[in-house]
Amino acid sequence: MRQPVRWALRAVAAGALAFLVCAGLIVADGLTDETPPSDVAVVLGSKVNPDGTPSPRLVARLGRALELHRAGTVQAILVSGGTGKEGVPEGTAMKAWLVAQGVRGEAVLVDDLGVDTAATARNAAAIMRARDYDSAIVVSQYFHIARTKLAFRKQGLTVCGAHPGYFELRDLYSIAREVPGYARYLVS
Repeated sequence: MRQPVRWALRAVAAGALAFLVCAGLIVADGLTDETPPSDVAVVLGSKVNPDGTPSPRLVARLGRALELHRAGTVQAILVSGGTGKEGVPEGTAMKAWLVAQGVRGEAVLVDDLGVDTAATARNAAAIMRARDYDSAIVVSQYFHIARTKLAFRKQGLTVCGAHPGYFELRDLYSIAREVPGYARYLVS
């Protein structure tokens, strides 16, 4: 085999190995829940059905935050999301679900402008500071936790993560997408 081809193959192999190591670290971080007493649980949005009910993935996130709230680990739950093609604000739908589960309405803080992870971190930081809160447990899918924690730390917040026990085949795609996503957040 010619030398340039050999070097090219080595470079591709090294790049693939680095990608897999990064993906493994992201997954390991997301699957390792840290739930010390905190001011709020921040639930990141996901699909809301056209009838205003949360999708199964979102119900799993809300259920995890509900567990933290009922255990007394967090004082409040901050729900954050945008408005998808279904036309229903995710934050509003999440609050309705939590209230239907028995959470007091005043314990649920709503951000309907959390159109992406960075916006959620900025908006959550402003909402939290207005209430003298500085610690959060972010609740999202395991592959999303590392990037979310990074975004919240960039806002000067103390943050940990917790994931719901909800897994789908499409998580493989999402894990692969998180590697460049994390790198982008790291340098921005």
